[in-house]
Amino acid sequence: MRAAPATWSDSRLAATRFRDVRSFEIVDSTNRYLLECAAAGAPEGVVAVADEQTAGRGRLGRSWIAPAGAALLVSVLLRPQLPPERVHLVTLAAALAALDALPDAGAQLKWPNDVVIGDRKLAGILAEADSGGAVVVGMGLNVRDDWFPDDLRQTATAVAVDHRELLVGWLRAYDARLNALDAVLAAATARSATLGRAVRVELAGETFEGVARALTDEGYLVVDEEMQAEPESTSRVRVVTAGEVVHLRPA
Repeated sequence: MRAAPATWSDSRLAATRFRDVRSFEIVDSTNRYLLECAAAGAPEGVVAVADEQTAGRGRLGRSWIAPAGAALLVSVLLRPQLPPERVHLVTLAAALAALDALPDAGAQLKWPNDVVIGDRKLAGILAEADSGGAVVVGMGLNVRDDWFPDDLRQTATAVAVDHRELLVGWLRAYDARLNALDAVLAAATARSATLGRAVRVELAGETFEGVARALTDEGYLVVDEEMQAEPESTSRVRVVTAGEVVHLRPA
């Protein structure tokens, strides 16, 4: 049984699509809640935010676990009028909006949908679509690091900011990015922590290494795969539409 959300408004969101903000102290998953709202016919722009999630989800079936108040946990309901191959731009726009809302953090984008400072993860973004054309985009962004277990301290980071100010800043920035999707690719390229890096790409049936070179018009990752051949190594171009990308440190 899920408790009913509280609602609140902020005049700074009045000119955006994100005016219907629903707040939970605790919820199973903000993404799941909005997918249910979408199935019931809710319009674009509904926002769900929570202090804590009991079944938060990340990419590739991972869980997102954090103590109450340790992260901004937010999802938005969108109904983009886009061809399927361009929907990934919505995810890139969400990550760029996080950078816009934190201009002094020195954050960058790690393909496909993480926000990092250096090589440490600050935020993760998960987009889920339903059969009716709705897309729910969820973000978990760390605002406290005092709870990190030892293994996370090497790979994660946080920024100490006010939850509500960060939420309003992100929603305003995301609305602006969604209104200018044609500019997202160039901005994502300029703010990428992945392009130019040696990477390992982990797909469902294979893993390969190479150098991340560019983004396609759809926001997919172009990688020059290293091919071992005698008497010298060669490369071939691979376009990665989905998968896990690991940044490799220089030898």
